[in-house]
Formats: sequence, C-alpha cells, structure tokens
Amino acid sequence: MNSSTRLPVRLGFRTSIIALFVGIVLAVGLTLVFLSFNRVQAITRSAASSFLDSVAQLSADRIDTRFSAVRNCLEILKGLPSVQTAGILNDPRLNALLASMLRNNRQLFNLYVGYDDGTFIEMDMIDRAGASARARLRAPGEAVFRLVIISQFKGSALASTTFLTDDFVILSERPGPDNYDPRQRPWYKGADAPDAGLLTDPYIFFATGLPGYTVRMPLDDGRKGVVAGDVLLDEAEDMLRKQHLGRSGFVVLFDDAGRVLAHPEMSRLLAADLKGGAIGALPRLDAIDKIGLSKAVAAWRGGGSAQQFFTDSHGRAYAAAFRSVETAGVAHLHLGVFAPIDEFYSQIESERRNLIVIALGFVLATLPLVFGIGSMLSKRLKALARQTDSIQRFELEHSPQLHSIISEIDDLGRSVFTMRTLIQTFSYFVPRRLVQQLVQTGTAMTLGGSRRELTILFTDVVNFTGITESAEPAKVMLYTSRYFSAVSEAVMAAKGTIDKFIGDGVMAFWNAPADDPDHAPNGCAGALALLRANDRLNAEFEREGWPAYRTRCGLHTGTAVVGNIGSEDRMNYTALGAAVNLAARLEGLNKNYGTSILVSAALRKQATARFLFRSVDRISPKGFAEAFEIYELRCERGEGDAADCELCRDWEPVYAALRSAPLAVAESELTAFLGKYPEDQIARYHQTSAYTAPDNRKSA
Repeated sequence: MNSSTRLPVRLGFRTSIIALFVGIVLAVGLTLVFLSFNRVQAITRSAASSFLDSVAQLSADRIDTRFSAVRNCLEILKGLPSVQTAGILNDPRLNALLASMLRNNRQLFNLYVGYDDGTFIEMDMIDRAGASARARLRAPGEAVFRLVIISQFKGSALASTTFLTDDFVILSERPGPDNYDPRQRPWYKGADAPDAGLLTDPYIFFATGLPGYTVRMPLDDGRKGVVAGDVLLDEAEDMLRKQHLGRSGFVVLFDDAGRVLAHPEMSRLLAADLKGGAIGALPRLDAIDKIGLSKAVAAWRGGGSAQQFFTDSHGRAYAAAFRSVETAGVAHLHLGVFAPIDEFYSQIESERRNLIVIALGFVLATLPLVFGIGSMLSKRLKALARQTDSIQRFELEHSPQLHSIISEIDDLGRSVFTMRTLIQTFSYFVPRRLVQQLVQTGTAMTLGGSRRELTILFTDVVNFTGITESAEPAKVMLYTSRYFSAVSEAVMAAKGTIDKFIGDGVMAFWNAPADDPDHAPNGCAGALALLRANDRLNAEFEREGWPAYRTRCGLHTGTAVVGNIGSEDRMNYTALGAAVNLAARLEGLNKNYGTSILVSAALRKQATARFLFRSVDRISPKGFAEAFEIYELRCERGEGDAADCELCRDWEPVYAALRSAPLAVAESELTAFLGKYPEDQIARYHQTSAYTAPDNRKSA
C-alpha cells in the first residue's frame, strides 16, 4: 500500500495494545460485577446443564465406539471364507485373527462362531475376565488364550479345549465341554430374525461375574450360523468413575427396564446382591436412587428434554443429562449424568463482592507491563517493516536476523532473513532485476529431479487387445479399471509409488519420493502381491463372465533420474534412464520364457535372502553394452511349497550345464530335467534354442 492510499487516521501498535487491554479488562470486570446473583445463578445452571450434556455425549460416544469396534470385528469374521464354509479346524490364520482382535479390543472377553449343525469355535482371552475366570476354566498359569472347538463327525460332536500361550504354544489339551450345543444358547436363538438386534438382553456372565451383552450377527453367505462376542462392561465402570463431576456427581448406564449396567460403584452393588455365593440380578435404578433421580429419568423418557433439573428430599437442586447409546439397538441402553448445581456456583457467590476491586487492581498493576510489552512488540514490528521495505527496494546489504521472545514475531524475523538470503544467493547467478521480478510475482522453481537407486516395475496384460477388441467399450473400461485398482493397491501396500498407467500396463517404482532402504525386497513383495490380487480378481471376472487378465511383470534395481518433468503448467513425477528401459524389456521377455515375473541380477542380489529365484537366461538387450543375467521370481522363502524349492534345486545344475558344459552334456541334462518336469516353459524354451557358446546368445 503506498502513501496515497493510507487511512487518514492510524493508531500505533503500542497505543492499540494498551487501549485494547484496558478496555477488555474493565468491560469484563464491570459486567461481572453488575450482574445480579440471580442472573449468575441462571447462567451457572445453564452451564452446568451443558457441561453434563457434554459429559453424557462423550461417555455415550465412548461406549458406542466400543460396541462399534466389536461390530466391525464381527463384520470381518463373517466375511472370511473359512468362517462362511465352517472350515475352522486347524486354521492357524483364523486363530491368529481371533487373537489379534481380542488383543485390540479390551472390552471383549471372547469371540466365537456357531453353526446350524452344532459346529462351534470360541477363543477366550483368559485374564480379561480376572483371576476368578481363570480358576473356573482351570487354565494353566502361563495360558493366555483358551480355544474351544466342537466339530461334527458322522453325526457325533467332537469337542476339545486347548490352552495357548501368547505365542500360540500349546500348553494343554483336554476333551470337552460336553453337552454344549451353540444352537440352544440365547445368543444363537433368533439372531437371524428380521427384528433381531445387534445386542442381546443384558445379563451377568458366568465366566466373569460382571454385567454385559453379547454382540452377535448372523452369517449372510455360506453356512448358516452366528458370529458373536461377549462385551465386558467393567471398563465402562472404570470410565464412569473417572468422570470429574465435582464432589458428588456421578454417571450411570441403564436400560429401559430400569436395570443398572454400569455405575462408578458397580462392583459394590453387585457384591451386595450375592446370595449364598450365587450371582443375582442386575441392580435397579430405584434401588440405588438416594437423590430422586428416578423423577428425572421418568420425565426424560416421557418425552421431556435431555437436560433435566430436580431436587432431592432435602431440597438440594440437581442437574441431569441423558444420552442413548446408538449402537445398542433393541437393547435400549441409556446414559445418565447427575450432579448438584450448587457445586458449580458456590465459588462465584463467595468471590463476586471482591470482583470490582480485583479487576481495577489488576488493570493498574499490569499497565506498566502492558506498556513495556507493547513497546517491545512495536519496536520489533517496525524493524521487520523496515527490512521488508529494503528487500522490496532490492537493498540486500547484510543485517542480523531479528529475534523476539514472541514465537510468531521470531518466526517472521527468520522468514524475512531467509527470504533476504535466498534472494541475495539468486542474485549471484542471474541478473538482479530478474530476481526482483521473481520475488514480486511469487514465481517458484519446482521442476527438476535427482539421481538415486530405484526398484522399477513394469506390468502388462497378456493378449489384452485380443481379449478386449470385440468387447463392449464400457465394460472394457469398467473391468480394466477394477484391474488397475487391484494392481495399484497391491503396489502401494508394499510401499511402492504408482508412476503411470501405460495402456493396459503399469509403471511403478520404490525408494522415491520417500526413502525406502528395503526397496528391492519390497518390490518383490509388491509383484507377488500383485499376482495374488490378480488371481483373486480373475476369479471374480470368471464368475461375471469376463475373460481373465493374466499379468506379466518385469523388475529391475538400478540408478535412475527421478523428479518432476514437464512444463511450467504441467508436470509429472517420474523416473528416466537406462534402468527404466531395462525393467520394461524384462516385462516383455516373459512371453519368451512363459514366466510371470522376470527380474535382473541387480535386484536378485539385494533380495535373495528373502525370496526364491530361478536362473532363466543371459541376455544382451539392444542399446546396452553388457549382457545381463535374468531370473524368475518364484516366491517368498518360507511361503512357497516344497515343489518350488525342489524345482529350483533341480534346475540350477541344468542351467549351469547350458551355460558352460559341452552341448551334448547340456542336452542330456536338459532332457533329463524335462523328463521330470515336462511342462516347464523355461526348459522348453532352452530345448528349442540353438545352443552355441554363451556369448553367441540372441539379443533381447
């Protein structure tokens, strides 16, 4: 803004700060002083009601979150093929998933699945229910999980109970439980009814001695059955106890029947209801009501406001707030928060007479301090204004960075200093006038790149043109987009970066833009995951009547230039160089050898400790001065079957003979190998090739 557009009246920063401070303090102080006590009381009642409403909403949300987390676990379980088909025997992955869900959901004691033929699986986290449950279950001291499986064999139920450590080491196994039929349990009955709720009615669990619900869902696909989990509410009791509501406030969780599900003193209430060692019914609201809260509950349930006021038998006024737990469904859970109002405004009443004296004394006492702070800030801001004006005039003489105890002003001083240094540096390389124009227009130089080692992936769909040339264009786009989505998710899950889609192919790389020291192993993992995702997608395509997309991949690790390339108005973050070209060549060579993933020797060197590779050939790609050994990526070590390992062991001596042994010996080794593996495409390729010296091999 130049001088001709300045406002006619301007205030200094120091004067503005002092005037603002004095005005705010006096306005607030005098307003509070002259408010009548009745008005203060009304405000406090409203504030207390709002505060209790916030506490009720927060507590209800936390309970909702706990139930939602359990519901999400059940959704995942019911979608598993092993659960849908009742393939629960000897399934370590299912057992590991159940254990992981229990570890991550502290409100859960167990998860289980029951089927219409009586088949059943249950996993308990033993210590979640306390020492009494461990004693009831007769669990070994080191046991963390209890696994119960009931299977059906020739019309008879075979039940077993296994106790496991946290690492799934078996501690003991025993038969039983006998005569347990999940179909007769309350959580199973009626679970698939149209009006069935997510939660059962509340009851006290046998294993824990604590109140709770069973969260259940019927299986939608596959076998008929129900997945369920028992939700412990002892954590809710602890959460309610920790709510800070003055000296006398408290929170209660109850249902439509008036039963108390959680209370800050729930353990004491349950203990008082023990009769001869047996656990009785849940306590009721009217049994714990010592302040008349039943009146507020009745008024709310009768259609009244969620914020209620009532008095106890001694005339003490209370505020209450109510919220329903949304995920409880037909269980109809509600949360009530209660606190006496006088605990909110007693301090205000005792201090209001001294407010005017305190307010005026505060203003007078702090005026010198405010004057000093205003002067200091004004001085720093004026100095910054002078520096920015000098930069605008391109007067770049050296001056020290301006510092301040105020973080925002200190940051501004550093920014101005950095801007001056940057412009001064640019002025050494380009005309100062050009630098000045860049500063004035805010132009940023963002194009460019750097050279770094990457692992590069190229993919292609076999016979994509033949598959799609006669198909409906809309369907081609739809199914190909699903294919790209599956491929992209697999690559990104392995920490890869999708560069671009090239027709029906994908280019991706690892170790850019974020550093990835394990880029070569991650590239291999991404390629294998890509093929697995492709197989799953092809199964869906087959069910939908669409041809399968078989993917071939090329992987190479090498140095490339990576960064932004393009024009000022259009850029692309990509990689360029010979390493990129070699990865693309490797993808195309899969067609010759009948392979799915071909990799270079450079990648194999960095990933061989984790993955199993098979020697394929030595090639001399066009445009490259040297020859390259190429390999087939078979699987991750420890995950492939024994056949993969045996094939690789049998093949490597044959390949060595092909590379260096006399032709007759090589042909003999190859013939013997094909006798054992007649369908092996790599061996067939070498059988049909003309073998001379290795340095006379064909170029790629």
